[in-house]
Amino acid sequence: MKDRIYVCHTFYHVYITFLKEFALKEPGKGATLVLSLMSNNFGELAERTRALGFFEEVVEFDEKRDTFFPELAELKTDRGNIVSNMLQRIKFTKKFAKLQEPFVPVDFRVYKEVYVYCDTDPIGLYLSQKHIYYHAVEDGLDCLKTLDLARISNAGHFEIKAVFAALNLIHIENGYSKYCLDMEVNDISVIEHKYKKYKEVPRRPLYERLTAENKKMLLKAFVSNEEELQGQIRHAAEDGRKAVLILSDPLCDLETRKRIMEDQLKEFGGNGELVFIKPHPRDVLDYAKEFPDIPLFPSTVPMELLNFFDGLHFDKVVSVYTELGAIDFADEKIRLGHDFMDKYEDPAIHRH
Repeated sequence: MKDRIYVCHTFYHVYITFLKEFALKEPGKGATLVLSLMSNNFGELAERTRALGFFEEVVEFDEKRDTFFPELAELKTDRGNIVSNMLQRIKFTKKFAKLQEPFVPVDFRVYKEVYVYCDTDPIGLYLSQKHIYYHAVEDGLDCLKTLDLARISNAGHFEIKAVFAALNLIHIENGYSKYCLDMEVNDISVIEHKYKKYKEVPRRPLYERLTAENKKMLLKAFVSNEEELQGQIRHAAEDGRKAVLILSDPLCDLETRKRIMEDQLKEFGGNGELVFIKPHPRDVLDYAKEFPDIPLFPSTVPMELLNFFDGLHFDKVVSVYTELGAIDFADEKIRLGHDFMDKYEDPAIHRH
């Protein structure tokens, strides 16, 4: 048997995997890192991570959404009543797992522990249908505070659906699957709907225990242009103006997203501040093209890694929905939230 395997869908997931491994007595030993290509272009991350020699294996996973398989479309058609819909969903669950199997690059049965950061994605359904126990880990820092996908995606008769998931007839994410042992969350207190499988594993102690060598390894894994970034940091420090970092979120359509950033730049950079933008890894808006005069941090660098750059300091860091608790390089942290987004879309879209 092998020891541990982690299925990651984002750069943040990979970052947290490193932190979890650093905290073990024998970091990296017996650990496999799986990068799902479904949601992100990881670029050279796999190559750089392999070069470190930290994990025993780094594997890329061509995970497929249900929309990749046209034969599943009919099974998602609304039949007009819960009985017919549940029968269809049971068929969908079994068939989707079978169709996904040829794309799964490893045998999960040979691992003692399986960690999945986003069992909302097909891998959670696949593991459940294959009767493979796994640990779920929150998709982003305190993400259930803003968006509890288990309840939102299964609105209407949720308790009945949860019973079906517990029987492994259908799949529900965030711990409701029969084969999900538990779900790690940073802070249970911020979650509205508590669940027995939620397991509080605070992230802050993992950050605080990092050694200088750990930080150096993280920068090597995630940053391909460290010298350029250090130059930007020196420029900000020498400029003398107040410095503001705006974190983008993959919200709305691209035109609305552009308008959101324009409004943030006016509000937080309209008095001569030196403004930087850090695009979200899943944000496909071309900020270099749309805002050519604004310096950018790479979207592929997890926000938390900016803590490790000497001399980096901002007077303010601003986001719409990104949680900012892990940031130590700013005097003021501003999370705009739903009230801000009400100006750009129907409040019913995000006020679930």
